[in-house]
Amino acid sequence: MPTQEAPAIAKPHYQEVEHEKLHDAAERGQAATDEHGQSLVQLDPKAEARLRWKLDLYLLPSVALLYLFCFIDRANIGNARLAGFEKDLGLIGYDYNTVLSIFYVSYIILEIPSNILCKWMGPGWFIPASSLGFGLCSIFTALVHNKAQACAVRFFLGAFETGLLPGIAYYLSRWYRRSELAFRLAMYLVMAPLAGAFGGLLASAILKLPHFGGFTTWRMIFAIEGVVTVGLSIISFFTITDRPSTARWLSQDERDLCIARIKSERVGTTTLLDKMDKKKMLRGIKNPMTISTAIIFLFVNITVQGLAFFTPTVVQTIYPHKSVISQQLYTVPPYIVGAFFTVVFPLLSWRIDRRQIIIAASAPLGMAGYIMFLASTNPRVRYGATFLITSSVFALGPMVNSQVSANVVTDSARSSAIGFTVMLGNIGGLISTWSFLPFDAPNFHIGNGLNLATTTMVLIVSSIMLAWMIRDNRKRDSCNVEEQLSGLSPEDIEDLDWKHPGFRWRP
Repeated sequence: MPTQEAPAIAKPHYQEVEHEKLHDAAERGQAATDEHGQSLVQLDPKAEARLRWKLDLYLLPSVALLYLFCFIDRANIGNARLAGFEKDLGLIGYDYNTVLSIFYVSYIILEIPSNILCKWMGPGWFIPASSLGFGLCSIFTALVHNKAQACAVRFFLGAFETGLLPGIAYYLSRWYRRSELAFRLAMYLVMAPLAGAFGGLLASAILKLPHFGGFTTWRMIFAIEGVVTVGLSIISFFTITDRPSTARWLSQDERDLCIARIKSERVGTTTLLDKMDKKKMLRGIKNPMTISTAIIFLFVNITVQGLAFFTPTVVQTIYPHKSVISQQLYTVPPYIVGAFFTVVFPLLSWRIDRRQIIIAASAPLGMAGYIMFLASTNPRVRYGATFLITSSVFALGPMVNSQVSANVVTDSARSSAIGFTVMLGNIGGLISTWSFLPFDAPNFHIGNGLNLATTTMVLIVSSIMLAWMIRDNRKRDSCNVEEQLSGLSPEDIEDLDWKHPGFRWRP
């Protein structure tokens, strides 16, 4: 079993004894930390940097492209609305909001079950299969002719999409350290604002086509984007590797290093991927940081999903005399700015290994944007406000999910914690579908007032929890770890998860 006197792994070509110690920490059911959470193995930073770069090249492109088209397939209904979706289907009054809402019924109900299924199947199969399902649903949307058919397709779209965001977050947590995860989540969640930008550009280009097969106007948007998604999902069956131990593109030394460095941050953990365990899964859901962060994500999603569904509509009210294609193009720049900050904030998080303070600090930007919407009817002011909002809220997706992952220990707890967080976030998405109502146009005081309230709550809840984490860590510092663990088996210790006396909250 490794000890604190283990020699540092300082060269790319390890000595035989160093190989053995690293392999012990990685594969032989031994803990890689002491009872205080201190790592028992010393890892070469240069070897880690090389491994991290290799992981980035192999893992991120596939999941990023899938999430890009996941968000496009969900939000392209906003672009289709401008191109005649409502008129052709005979939607009146609140019918459009109803069609949006039905998506979230399955999306919310199936969130935790789908993340459990992801762990059971393995992300290498679950993520591509889910992507294939929602790609087909997008194609089927091009075939609908009335409200009932549109609602049915949107229901199944939600069922297939529900597991992708938490599934990818859970998947990447198998490969990356706590401090590294937020930036890697940003590399795929940045596809949400890019989907808004690219979706507008793509919709504009598609609408210039005379037809696509037998499809015309808005039907082409769903058909073409769905076909691309199906193609990407089929490729991903071959490109997404389930776990470090099965990665053929890593050497045995790299697989051992990948596993050992993750275990070295998880106090009391003897295996990287434990079996599904009800007690651990409940630990993940009942974790105070999981609950508070999930509430934050609920507030965040009211804004993020509202932007996805209603930005084209809001832009149309700002520039009512522009052509449909011009209105589509006006939605692009705010999303580009949002994408920039979606990467910058998590990059800062990686460098300082902090997330909670960044979550709190980003909220005032969104608050300022909605104050501008409420205070002015000037088109330039209102359009400028969209840039402040997107620069704030899109970055919170990777920050929130990485914060949940950083504050649980076992793989089972992480799976349920991320699933619960995204489930509550989806409730925010459901609320967002009713945030911008027809009678409230063109200034949308209700929708903008609601979003000002939610961004304010993000600031309040995250600040309170930051103070609580610091206070609780001080309490844990004063406890006797050895005394509290006395008489417990290794399995009992692992089941403690965040209740382990050596565990510390990661702000």
